[in-house]
Amino acid sequence: MERFEKGMLVKSKAGHDKGKVYVIFQMDETYVYLVDGKLKTLAKPKKKKYCHVQVIQRKYDITEADDTAVKRILKMYNREEA
Repeated sequence: MERFEKGMLVKSKAGHDKGKVYVIFQMDETYVYLVDGKLKTLAKPKKKKYCHVQVIQRKYDITEADDTAVKRILKMYNREEA
């Protein structure tokens, strides 16, 4: 299993959001909790199993981040990939 850490970028591999990029907000034994700053906010993260996400080898410090900071991180990543 790949190493998951808070603040890493991940891409969804399954579900209706397949291909969407998120930031890891929290983790437990079974699930990873993802945020994008728009629909999936820090107050209401998306819950996915570890096998349904692919790690992107980028990590950001989100200890004091808000939804605007998360949106900014994802916007910068999407610009670099385009």
